[in-house]
Amino acid sequence: MNGPWDVRSDCTPDCARHALPRVPAAEAVRRSAVFAHRVRRALTDGGRMADPVRLRAHAGALLDALDIRLEGPAPVAGPPGTGTGPLTAPGGGPGTLLVVNHISWLDIPALLAVEPVTLLAKREVGGWPVVGGLARRAGTFFIDRTDARQLPSAIGELSRLLASGRSVAVFPQATTWCTAGRGVFRRATFQAALDAGAPVRPVTLEYAQQGRPSTVAAFCGADTFLGSLRRVLAARALTVRVTAHPLLTTADGADRRELAARAERAALYGRPVAAVPVPGAARPARVHV
Repeated sequence: MNGPWDVRSDCTPDCARHALPRVPAAEAVRRSAVFAHRVRRALTDGGRMADPVRLRAHAGALLDALDIRLEGPAPVAGPPGTGTGPLTAPGGGPGTLLVVNHISWLDIPALLAVEPVTLLAKREVGGWPVVGGLARRAGTFFIDRTDARQLPSAIGELSRLLASGRSVAVFPQATTWCTAGRGVFRRATFQAALDAGAPVRPVTLEYAQQGRPSTVAAFCGADTFLGSLRRVLAARALTVRVTAHPLLTTADGADRRELAARAERAALYGRPVAAVPVPGAARPARVHV
């Protein structure tokens, strides 16, 4: 391990497997052309892409180009971090810390298609094709995982973001795994929620093909973006499900160890946690991109 966030996963590109027969080559080529077109449109949107509604629409369009069905909380209109979305707590107080399991580069557009919150990500993500551009335009807070000296200042900045009302999504496993129930949640980012008095929302991302659990979207080990994209282009009936678990309050005296353990039980294993009710939200605004 080279830094405070580094974790070694035992998942490799061999873990990524199709649960169903691949689509015909002609269909994969068609998807590739549509995906490239949507990417160009997103990149040429320039500064307008920072608008939360447009960013959400672009993320959804990329998933649609890959013929990936998004299931989960319905997206809604409104700026990120204001409590108007299906993943965040009601506005008027600190933002919500979303703690999400990590499987694929597709996790980022899947989250942004539901609600474009600020992301906390390793520095390398900013250089990823397609996803890096989306992440930068979403106002991602990048960290250098190899520099242990950055840990206190990064947690302090994350706490300030939450205290200001911004909601932030983090991947506490610190690396990708081929399925949801792998790895553990690192505790450091939970201290930021405690310091800011911010609620924590465990979120589970799962991939399936016609209801069968699938690892085809996994982006692990020495995998490359191009290799992963080729698998996804050939995947039949791929679905990503976003499950929002009940909020965890930071006002009940739990320390970061207990808070991380409770969030991990929910996000990785679907076990119940103490809930804070969140009112329903409006239907999404439609934006053409």
